[in-house]
Amino acid sequence: MPAFSYTAINVTGKPIHGSIEAATMEMAKLSLRGVGYTVVEIKRPGLLERDINIPIFGKPSSKDMAVFCRQFVSILRAGVPLASVLSMLGQQTENKRLAAAIREIQADVEKGETLAGAMRRQGKIFPPMMSNMVAAGEDSGNLEDSFRQMETYFDKARRTKGAVGKAMIYPCILLVVMIAVLIVMMTKIIPSFLETFTQMDVELPFLTQCVMAVSDWFVAWWWLLVGTLVALVVGGIMFNRTSRGRHFFGLIARKAPVFGRLTVRSACATMTRTLSLLLGSGLTLLESLDLTAGNMTNIWFEDALHTVSGLISQGWPLAVSLRDTGMFPAMVINLVSVGEEAGDLQGSLSKVADYYDEEVQEATDRLLALMEPAVILLMAVFVVIIVLSIFLPMLSMTHAYDQYL
Repeated sequence: MPAFSYTAINVTGKPIHGSIEAATMEMAKLSLRGVGYTVVEIKRPGLLERDINIPIFGKPSSKDMAVFCRQFVSILRAGVPLASVLSMLGQQTENKRLAAAIREIQADVEKGETLAGAMRRQGKIFPPMMSNMVAAGEDSGNLEDSFRQMETYFDKARRTKGAVGKAMIYPCILLVVMIAVLIVMMTKIIPSFLETFTQMDVELPFLTQCVMAVSDWFVAWWWLLVGTLVALVVGGIMFNRTSRGRHFFGLIARKAPVFGRLTVRSACATMTRTLSLLLGSGLTLLESLDLTAGNMTNIWFEDALHTVSGLISQGWPLAVSLRDTGMFPAMVINLVSVGEEAGDLQGSLSKVADYYDEEVQEATDRLLALMEPAVILLMAVFVVIIVLSIFLPMLSMTHAYDQYL
């Protein structure tokens, strides 16, 4: 199903940006109007605006989980027994690992196991947060509502991760493409032009000499460059699997110019949304914090939430504990403090999550808008240098020929 990017005004009058999947643009507009949005602009997203959804070794993405929850609610609402719901989902789910896990859950449920218990057996596919939400739904007799809440959670998580992914992965893709083009230019194209100039035995301009030196290096040592890049990538992946590596790359993600603010905002959105959802399921604050910590992708925020859990167990308020870690913005701390004083911590956390979801989307849109001209400018500089290195000797030879005449 195609996706459309949109700009709209929500019910509070605030402009929002996002993407929506629909069969046609008209159906996308109807869906947005159905939730109270006033559509300002809607279009097919460009290359740098599309959602990135790259499965890692077949592991279900947030989009897969959101679709699973949505289909579960739709089939369950029709009055289909639980085992039959799982059977139908196991057959129609596209992700193979998720489909296999659903079939395993179906078998356990048919043996008398609870749905939550069966999902805990598939812990590599279904996060503990989801199993606890299902357990709360089974205990309250409102399983449909639990899955509806999880659908909303995974859908918002998909948008947040997709926004951050777009901001992070496109510079890497462009860098790889530029290096590949550079290698081809320096090893195949440039030498064929410059060889002609050397055979003419003319004095070459300094820029041309520099390009020739770089080209000669690439021709002789291109394998070293490729090997170094591969070694860096593989070494980085292996290093990131260690605690020290996760802390190292996590610190870079937090402190990097431009991207650092995006990382913090994304972490705040994930933390507050997950914590709000778990508190609403009936878990205690300490239990919710431990599960939320395991859901954080940046280890610095994971460690911070474990620290917060320890402080709360000693009697400290949540807002004070968050402030003492030094990891969370003042807005998060202030709204959490207001929620604690008003006795509506879950509501305050939900509002913070919505705010940072919009912040992440807007920051990503601004970053991608700046990235396109920056890439064009960089490529233009590269092309100009190559063109000048080729045409300057031609101009010199033309000038010398004119003087000879």
